[in-house]
Amino acid sequence: PNIKPVPKGEKLTEHVSGKMVLKVGDNISTDHIVPSDSKLLPYRSNVPHLAKFSFCKVDDQFYNRAVENGGGFIVGGDNYGQGSSREHAALVPNYLKIKAIFALSFARIHRSNLINNGSLPLVIDKQGYDFFNDQDEYVLLNVKDAVENGKDVVVENKKTHQTIVAQLKLSPREKVMILQGGLL
Repeated sequence: PNIKPVPKGEKLTEHVSGKMVLKVGDNISTDHIVPSDSKLLPYRSNVPHLAKFSFCKVDDQFYNRAVENGGGFIVGGDNYGQGSSREHAALVPNYLKIKAIFALSFARIHRSNLINNGSLPLVIDKQGYDFFNDQDEYVLLNVKDAVENGKDVVVENKKTHQTIVAQLKLSPREKVMILQGGLL
């Protein structure tokens, strides 16, 4: 009864919008994203249960904000997703409808896991990091075109109408996975 289906991503739409539901610093590990302790290991096949503990070491209200807002965006610093190659660190945000993660840089394996699950790993610079404000709503204006044609993604703050660009470099295979909502 504890084994639940693996959540699947949704096909990419022309514009993606949502609130920033979490902003974190550098070196966020997969253990920060989804803890892996003796209390949670028995639930590794139950992503909905694991989601309740996501980012609890960083912000104990993350899960509630993600649910209340129907998902949204996460902003991180350098080396986001470092540590173990735990796939749950990509499955859980996908389950919570986190549409994209903006970071100064991504750990290599975590970046691949995000793409495999249909989540956008968008690279920003320091100015882009400072662009994101707590709970503001943002829209990725040209995301589908950017994925299909290898362009930068334009991100607009819906409140201030200011924009930045975020980089999304994808191989041809990764483009197909993102457009289809993930490998599954």
